[in-house]
Amino acid sequence: MKKIDKSEILKIGKNAKEASRVVSLLGPKLKNEILKAASENLQHNTSVIIDENKKDVEENKDKLTSATLDRLVLDEKRIKSMCEGLEDISRLDDPIGKILDKWDRPNGLKIEKVSIPLGVIGVIYESRPNVSADAAGLTLKSGNTLILRGGSESFNSSSKIVSLINQTYRDFNLPIGTLQYIPTTDRSAVGYMLNMDDYIDVIIPRGGKSLIERVLTDSKVHVIRHLDGICHTYIHKKSDPNLCKEVTFNAKMRRPGICGATETILIDYEVLNSHLHMIISALQNEGCLVKGDIEILKINDSIELADETDWATEYLDKIISIKTIKGGVKEAVNHINEYGSGHTDAILSEDQLAVDYFLNNVDSGIVMHNTSTQFADGGEFGMGAEIGISTSKVHARGPVGVAQLTSFKYKVLGTGQIRP
Repeated sequence: MKKIDKSEILKIGKNAKEASRVVSLLGPKLKNEILKAASENLQHNTSVIIDENKKDVEENKDKLTSATLDRLVLDEKRIKSMCEGLEDISRLDDPIGKILDKWDRPNGLKIEKVSIPLGVIGVIYESRPNVSADAAGLTLKSGNTLILRGGSESFNSSSKIVSLINQTYRDFNLPIGTLQYIPTTDRSAVGYMLNMDDYIDVIIPRGGKSLIERVLTDSKVHVIRHLDGICHTYIHKKSDPNLCKEVTFNAKMRRPGICGATETILIDYEVLNSHLHMIISALQNEGCLVKGDIEILKINDSIELADETDWATEYLDKIISIKTIKGGVKEAVNHINEYGSGHTDAILSEDQLAVDYFLNNVDSGIVMHNTSTQFADGGEFGMGAEIGISTSKVHARGPVGVAQLTSFKYKVLGTGQIRP
């Protein structure tokens, strides 16, 4: 793969900035027509996308873990889901031009707070080619332009998806800078993007911890970050054992390699005997390596002993740790706030006081009751899709959808007032 010159990246940035002025003014009806047409074009070219994806899989099958490889693979079902995501985005309310608040001042001035696009979004990602379509749809809907830099693992798949969407954009005469894919896997391209604060308004990294840390350290551009997905499911003493088995199994095993997968189960000491056996059995039957503390080992000696590092580990694989809670919901919350990553945490309980305490005191972007942490997803939240799950508190938190890709301006309307 060729090295890319800094001047080429700067040209991409300049194109995006210039195009953003046009894209920000597109009407809701036109944006929705474009998204639907892009969805149809991707669906029509499913076999072409799969052929490119097979190249990526073949080139990387011996380099990636099973969970990482799973994120890379595209089949007909996943491409259909990707296309449906674009359709869903087209049906969302337009987030631009909304009057978020308004008020009158005693001097007669009328003030409106109105939503506007962020401008140019840069997305740096690794082995998830579906990010290409999700990001394209969300940025267009929110009136932004997009620069994508995919990883080497998904280069063929992502390039093809972007090429097909751009084919549709050309049919609608959108400017060239609306959607751009940096055509190299050269790592220097990331460094150039992180210093393009004259052109890029926000960087959103999607990938492993090393990528995120590099972006946070080096970026001159504001970052909407997602560092880790150390998610917890807490089984409270007043909970239904069958519900706990089904939910915890799904929270870990539906797709172990996604950021919303539960990595640690916390369980009240009082229900170890009534709840634990069938949970561990279900997990082990599907090849999950289970680790636990001393109390868990007393109940089931087929598991491995967990140590302190397990509580702070995002496995992204068929591995889970289990910790005994003897101090109730307050101890569980304290553990999550100490070891968690602010992503997604759930409580399984029929005790409303415990539920309320958990939901109010866990410091995470998403907190859940009696459901699987794998619902931490913009599509499942009714957002159509997401660019990522933000674990920061500024500018967005939780799923980053169209509403989170906007800023605002104040419109001050007068009748000739002057300030004394």
